[in-house]
Amino acid sequence: MKFFTLIILSVKYLVRYRRRYFFLFLAISLGFGIVTILSAVKDKMYANVYNSAQDHYAGDIVAVGYDHDLSDIRHISANAKAEIYRAMEAVHLESPLVVERTHFPQEGVVYFNGNAVRLKYVIGVDWDVEASYFDSLNYQARLDIPPGENTIYLSAPVAALLNIRAGDSLTLGVNTIYGQKNTGTFIVGGIVEDATIFGYYKVYIDRVILNRLMFIADEDCSIMGIFIKDQRDVEKKRTLLQAYLSERIQTGPIVHNRDELIRESTAPHGGIRIFLITIPVYLSEVADLLDALNIVTYFLYIMMLVIMMVSALVTYRLILHERYRELGTMRTIGFYGADIRFILMLETFGLALASLAAGMILALFFHRLVTFVPFTWFPSFEIFLEDGKLGALYLPRTVAANILAVFASLFLAAAVPVYRSSREPLPDMLRGGR
Repeated sequence: MKFFTLIILSVKYLVRYRRRYFFLFLAISLGFGIVTILSAVKDKMYANVYNSAQDHYAGDIVAVGYDHDLSDIRHISANAKAEIYRAMEAVHLESPLVVERTHFPQEGVVYFNGNAVRLKYVIGVDWDVEASYFDSLNYQARLDIPPGENTIYLSAPVAALLNIRAGDSLTLGVNTIYGQKNTGTFIVGGIVEDATIFGYYKVYIDRVILNRLMFIADEDCSIMGIFIKDQRDVEKKRTLLQAYLSERIQTGPIVHNRDELIRESTAPHGGIRIFLITIPVYLSEVADLLDALNIVTYFLYIMMLVIMMVSALVTYRLILHERYRELGTMRTIGFYGADIRFILMLETFGLALASLAAGMILALFFHRLVTFVPFTWFPSFEIFLEDGKLGALYLPRTVAANILAVFASLFLAAAVPVYRSSREPLPDMLRGGR
């Protein structure tokens, strides 16, 4: 019964002294709102980059074969491919999707009406296996017929340079594994609207057809993209796959960033060497950029916490000094020092809840403002955007960490003045303090 009485009293006192708490309420709300929107935007930026890279590299774990006998082109033989599938089964890796692609290096060229465009990516895909992926893309134009062996999908920048439309016929030129030029004629089945760095100067054709143009066996590929149900298990699964494969075929070491990958993949070796690569490896340079944003976020984070703690110390000293007689009267009628501390800390808890709710509303408001700011003028910034706008991703773990930080700093700032006030001699409290 007494417990509920103390709760009711704390609510009444919080409402009564709301004007005194108002500045602290503003400081906490604004600080929490700014920190929350900054962390949410940063998390969404990384999520957008990860999703773009996942689509481009076709998986969470990507098995890449570097063939030294073929000038280190990306090549996985049928035998190596079979070993990878056996490894997945041995480590009980239940993947919802495994994608096989053939990649041609940066020497592909498309020809149309006497004009030519150099390509950055020529990718051979299995249209049927990746049908859902291609259905999800944003198209400038697309034929209604399903893609086939003579179909090519272009990125919008390539189509614009060639002034080409869906349904037109063009010629694609690649090199064979022996260095000879080889060409094929294709019908433009779709023009993909992708302004990210992964989407520029890129074409998709049938994987087997690209293999034949390059004089690679139909069953071979360049990469195998393995999608993982729970992305938290990616590193664990990669380690298990690596341990199994290293005993059966030639594998490269586990690498953690792009510099390590370049160094290890170009090291002298014979035959095909398989590397198991995760998306963060490819995004290590982007991660460095986001780490710089993290530094700014952490600096603001610390500043906001310091402001909140200083505001809380000043606010509680003023309020408690004014309430000495009131607190003394409570002790006179039978309340203990522990009861008073409990009431005051409950007030702090209620203030924190109200401030956090207001701060979350502010974060959502800031998010709405951010969506109106255009970033498309910034070169290659599209990779961080969603539909041309900055988004926000409120990860439970990040939001919970922000909330705990606010509670911890507020309670830490309030604890000392609250304890001292409740321990004052009763005569001094009744006189209004020393």
